[in-house]
Amino acid sequence: MISARLLRGAAGVAGFLVAGELLIRFALPEGVEFPPPSTVLPEAGRLLVNGEFLQGVVTTMANWAAGLLLAIAVGVPAGVLLGAVPPVERALRPILEFLRPIPSVAIIPLAILLIASDSLMKITVTAYACLWPVLINTLYGMRDVDPIAKDSLRSFGFGPLAVLWRVSVPASAPFMAAGIRIASGVALILAVSAELFAGGTAGIGVFVIKAGSVLRLDLIVAATLWAGVLGLLVNLALVAVERRVFHWHRARTGEAV
Repeated sequence: MISARLLRGAAGVAGFLVAGELLIRFALPEGVEFPPPSTVLPEAGRLLVNGEFLQGVVTTMANWAAGLLLAIAVGVPAGVLLGAVPPVERALRPILEFLRPIPSVAIIPLAILLIASDSLMKITVTAYACLWPVLINTLYGMRDVDPIAKDSLRSFGFGPLAVLWRVSVPASAPFMAAGIRIASGVALILAVSAELFAGGTAGIGVFVIKAGSVLRLDLIVAATLWAGVLGLLVNLALVAVERRVFHWHRARTGEAV
């Protein structure tokens, strides 16, 4: 079944590339220039041995990881607290609902002005964007805990903290994992966006800016392609971890493997 999925995915990618090649070569309006896949893919391959680009990937992924870990360190405990103590959640709900819809990209200029350190600024905006999927999913996971399981533990004399640690947190862990997986994609978007806004010495976004300054559209698209591949690989890795660690949750919810 996995091989069939891979074959279908490969066929879809190949079809997309062929359609893109034909569209760009024969259907673009006169005067509009865009590199076709036959130009972009070789450039993407050459980027694998481009030291400047590889250093940029390392820098971007370091900011991505730091921002994501910071969001997890804040979002998971906050979500557990809000889910375990409803009065606190009701008191803070208006603030959360006000902050959550603010586009994370919109705070980058403000962060540039307020945070002197370039690396810290990029990590901060990445963490801010990642916080919401982690926090909200953790909160929803805490709400989804079976009340009978909690009452059963209480009937054996366990206190609130024991019930929280033994029942609520483990039961909501799959929701936390889903929030982290969603946040990982958001983190990569913000890490690259912050580089595009603020520049710097290295990063995928910085490489794209430099390629644009010399009108290398093929390099811009190739670097963007690799950013997408990185996001895909991270998502696949996290999905694999979820399936292995939380197989019991998938079986309970009836989700297909």
